Amino acid sequence: MKRKSLSAIGVILLLFVLHSCTTHPEEGILKRYFNAIILNDVTTMSTMALEPISMDVESWEIVNVSEENIEPASLPEMNRTELELKKKVEESVGITLDAKDELLDAEYERDQARTRTARRAAQNKVKELQATYDEIYASHQQLQTDYNEAKAATAREEQITSFSLGAGDITNIRDLTGEVHSKEVDVKVVGKEGTKNYKLYLRMYSLKDEVLNINRRGQWKIIKFELID
Repeated sequence: MKRKSLSAIGVILLLFVLHSCTTHPEEGILKRYFNAIILNDVTTMSTMALEPISMDVESWEIVNVSEENIEPASLPEMNRTELELKKKVEESVGITLDAKDELLDAEYERDQARTRTARRAAQNKVKELQATYDEIYASHQQLQTDYNEAKAATAREEQITSFSLGAGDITNIRDLTGEVHSKEVDVKVVGKEGTKNYKLYLRMYSLKDEVLNINRRGQWKIIKFELID
């Protein structure tokens, strides 16, 4: 009977510990991070923060913690958007070059015209084709900008995902589905030079490889520090 009671108590304590770790992940990671700062342990800092920073710290405290936000993993959709924009840019290159060739041909015809009437007609054609080319070129430039931004955003999200998972190179990382957990933590840091307030952005990825039927659960990581003084 006593053994059963001890086992029950052990299970309750284990559940309590797991619950605490699950609901307050910011406490553990910040304790380890600030301890690494004090020890000047850059290697350890880099395992917890995507872009680790050092700071003047003698003491610190958590001032506020946001509610945990859970959203579907965005990387698969971001990757699809990037690929679609890439295809549009490639198609746009040919269209833009064709429009430029037409304009150059028209300019050549204008320059070769021998009569005033022919030159006037050729000039009008050049103006029309110039307007068409300008519109096509502007559209192409916007597509290129959209693609560059999408490519950068997708690469950034892939980097954060990989950092949370900590599983090395995952070839199909952009296809993993699941959830992204995030929190914002306000921290007051007291140092020799005074007090500073920071907002820390934390994320944790809980994903799945649908093809191989493998769960990939990451760790809570600090994604960004923001000085809010």
